[in-house]
Amino acid sequence: MAAPRGSLVAAVLAHSGRLDKEDLGARIARLSRRVEELKGEVCNMINKKYNEFLPSMQSAEDLVSQVDGLTNNIDLLKAGIENEVQRDLNIAVAEFTELKQQLERDTLVLSVLKKLQEFDIAIKEYNTALLEKKYVTAAQQLEKARSNLKMLESRKGFELKILKALGTELTVQTQNMLFHLGEEWQKLAVWKLPPSKDSGSLESVVHSELHLRTVPLKEDDIAGPPVAAVLQAFAVLGELHTKLKVFGQLLLKYILKPLILYPSLQPFTEEQSDVFILRFKSEKPSLDHSSPIEVFDKIKLIFEVLHKYLLNVLLEQPAEDKKERRVTLAELLGDMIWEDLSDCLIQNCLVNSIPTNSSKLEQYIEVIKSTEEFEKALKDMQFLKGDTTELLKYARNVNSHFANKKCQDVIVAARNLMTSEIHDTVKITPDSSVALPKLSEPRAGHHLKTQKTSNLVHNDMVNLENGTKLSQYTFSLPTCRISSSVEKLMELAYQTLLEATTSTDQCSIQLFYSVRNIFQLFYDVVPTYHKENLQKLPQLAAIHHNNCMYIAHHLLTLGHQFRYHLSNILCNGAATFVDLVPGFRRLGMECFLAQMRVQKGEILERLSSARNFSNMDDEENYCAANKAIRQVLHQLKRLGKVWQDVLPVNVYCKAMGTLLNTALSEIVTRIAALEDISAEDADRLYSLCRTMVEEGPQVFTPLPEDDKNKKYQEEVPVYVQKWMTFKELMIILQANLQEIVDQWADGKGPLAAEFSAAEVKSLIRALFQNTERRAAALAKIK
Repeated sequence: MAAPRGSLVAAVLAHSGRLDKEDLGARIARLSRRVEELKGEVCNMINKKYNEFLPSMQSAEDLVSQVDGLTNNIDLLKAGIENEVQRDLNIAVAEFTELKQQLERDTLVLSVLKKLQEFDIAIKEYNTALLEKKYVTAAQQLEKARSNLKMLESRKGFELKILKALGTELTVQTQNMLFHLGEEWQKLAVWKLPPSKDSGSLESVVHSELHLRTVPLKEDDIAGPPVAAVLQAFAVLGELHTKLKVFGQLLLKYILKPLILYPSLQPFTEEQSDVFILRFKSEKPSLDHSSPIEVFDKIKLIFEVLHKYLLNVLLEQPAEDKKERRVTLAELLGDMIWEDLSDCLIQNCLVNSIPTNSSKLEQYIEVIKSTEEFEKALKDMQFLKGDTTELLKYARNVNSHFANKKCQDVIVAARNLMTSEIHDTVKITPDSSVALPKLSEPRAGHHLKTQKTSNLVHNDMVNLENGTKLSQYTFSLPTCRISSSVEKLMELAYQTLLEATTSTDQCSIQLFYSVRNIFQLFYDVVPTYHKENLQKLPQLAAIHHNNCMYIAHHLLTLGHQFRYHLSNILCNGAATFVDLVPGFRRLGMECFLAQMRVQKGEILERLSSARNFSNMDDEENYCAANKAIRQVLHQLKRLGKVWQDVLPVNVYCKAMGTLLNTALSEIVTRIAALEDISAEDADRLYSLCRTMVEEGPQVFTPLPEDDKNKKYQEEVPVYVQKWMTFKELMIILQANLQEIVDQWADGKGPLAAEFSAAEVKSLIRALFQNTERRAAALAKIK
């Protein structure tokens, strides 16, 4: 304790710095006492804690000794279990497992024996029921046996050779059952069909019969018509669908469809003591197609007979939820054949009954009512379910079908006209017009509009009265020939649009666009279908040109004529055909211009054999040139005859003038290109040119009357651009130098109007020898 005390003293001295020795001693004494007190308290506390710890320590030591003892006991028990108990337990588990497997085998054997017993009982009861002709009971026992056999076959790990034999036996008995049922079915519903290969013909159907037995079976467990037991047995065996499907197909093929297809076919019935017979006879039909009302009555009669003797049978049918539901045979048969029957009725009966004229649409209400009554009758017989079928929907949608049929008929008729011969023509004059009945009053909402338009036109006419009046034929198509088929085509378009004016809005729109489709079809079909003839035959090309111009002429006003009589949708500018006009004009022009190019090519080819009109003093060359000229004139005259009374006069004259101009231009070019022309050559060239001038105008024969053609023959210079050039060339061939100079007249004469100075100089050099006179003449040509 000395060290702390010294430290304390030193600290006190350091703190006070000036304490005296007495105070210091007193303080040290107090501190020493306090230290001793603290020491005593600490010792007491340690002793107290030690006394408390000793009992706890003793208890812990006792527990440790007990744990050691228990551990030794556990080790002994563990060793005993491992050596003795575990061995006994393994033996017991093995015995239990063996007993369990034995129990399972015995249980399986017992269940298999039970199923085999049930299978045997079912087969015995089946045989008994079959002998007694209790077909439903027999079928049920067969199905019970089949169920037991399936359960036996489904057990894995337990296979018996006997199962295969049982399966064979079950198949044999099932086929035996089906054989007996088939025989009974053949007795109940007998088809007598002719052996003819053409089974769908009218003659074959007339000799077809259906016999239904009407004597009831003597069975206690089945009530109803005689066919009920057989059909129920088929249903139990799952063969009813197949048997009924065969019956349904025969019914469709030999009864229902023939009644729809052949108007002359009439059903008649005969009821005897034990059988009901359905036969057919053929009567002379009044129409090519049966009316729906007659067809519905015939088919309704057939189903009434079948319902009475065959279809009114309730059957137990297994459903998806494994619960049986009761259905009639009529319902099952209806599900199988109604779709085919409905399609046949629509395609071969209702389609033909759709009116071809909108005025007959109101009469079609009778057909709709007849269809409704027909379906109601079939639903009452449970042949149809409650929903509306496609048959009735089709009948009620007559407006749409009428429009579709009308449009289809229009397109078919138009295409037939387009593919007919073009050369069968009729003459069109400015007075010609399409025969069109008087249109009805404009539709509601357009009266005021049309009235304003008419007033405006009237005022304009008044304002124009003081001016020059136009001819009544100003906007008429000139006289020409067109194909009679095109005239009929245009009449078809007018009649279709007239039909649209009295139709519903939907039908009106469809008919209008069908007319547009007619002309678009013409644009595509005619040039392709008649392509070869249009290329080879000039007359057909001219007729086609006229056809296109004729159609374009009518298209200008076709829409305007019907504008306020069509649907409101079409009255706001949509009812027009003007957009088709440029295409038709181009179509006609391109075809005719292509033919013109062919003719030009032939003219140039013929003139190419003239040996460039050189060395005409050579007889062979002259003959070749003369032959070429004759051939060209013959070609032009032939074309003149071919196009005569076909093309409009102005088109005819322009076409013939163009071709004659081609020949004259080629001759002028060839002669002007000669470098040396002798006097004899000039005479012979002049002779050839004179032939062209004399006979050339004769090719202008646009009209059959010769006296009327003189006018156009005198107007040749109007249509032949090189006519005066050609005549000036003839003058040069016969003129002397002075006459040529006079014709030139310092570039102001007629010669200067047709030839250039270079061309005249070239001709002078070719015709005249090189002399001072020629040089003087050449000097004046400038």
